[in-house]
Amino acid sequence: MTDTKILLAAYDGQMRGAPPHPPAGVTYEQDGPLLRIVGGFRGLVSGPRALGVTGAELDRLIARQRDHFAARGEAVEWKTRGHDDPADLTERLRAAGFAPEDRETVLVGRAADMAVREPVLPEGVTLRRVTRAADMRRVADMESAVWGQDMGWIATDLTGRVTAAPDEIAVYVAEADGVVVSAAWLVFRTGTEFASLWGGSTLADWRGRGIYRALVTARAARAAARGVDYLHVDASDDSAPILRRLGFEAVTTTTPYVWSPTGA
Repeated sequence: MTDTKILLAAYDGQMRGAPPHPPAGVTYEQDGPLLRIVGGFRGLVSGPRALGVTGAELDRLIARQRDHFAARGEAVEWKTRGHDDPADLTERLRAAGFAPEDRETVLVGRAADMAVREPVLPEGVTLRRVTRAADMRRVADMESAVWGQDMGWIATDLTGRVTAAPDEIAVYVAEADGVVVSAAWLVFRTGTEFASLWGGSTLADWRGRGIYRALVTARAARAAARGVDYLHVDASDDSAPILRRLGFEAVTTTTPYVWSPTGA
């Protein structure tokens, strides 16, 4: 078995189920083969690599998820992977009114390999771990500036995660003259060999200076110190090349299929 196949098998076997320690107000539900997460910024649905249902039965399963969140007046994301079975899952999601967002590359790397160097930051930029709600709001403000839309829900999500399980998440900010210029977080997955890298957004004027790489290295070092074997990232087209140069392997792709209530 090739190294990529080993990494993909580990990802499929350990990263498809419910994460531990849901934030306050978030619940996990099971509908047949599916995990349904309720109470976040939007609903989330995820399943195993092989759903085990096809045809009309799969259509009914999809419709139940859509209708469940329609009754709540909320949007829902069905997280698909490029190697999922059945192969016509995305076609059936589209037929049920789900629309694809940007495809990302699922990358997996060995934490120890990413933690071999000290983070190198531009002059005047410092890196620190934050836990206060006020800092999470600063992170959300930076994300809103980067993406040109209100990302305030990130502050609620991060604060809820830190409150529910402070040892299972590490949020980092890169600051210059007291301004958050980049941020990223590390989420541990208790009971698995994995931790996940999330965030990594940087203000436009600060890109290309090694801050993103430094945040990866800092989080990898924390993960390795905890005995984590693997790091997982759902990477954008901008981030994937950087991560592959650091040693991450592309194992599959992931595309969110989203249904939203009329007018949302």
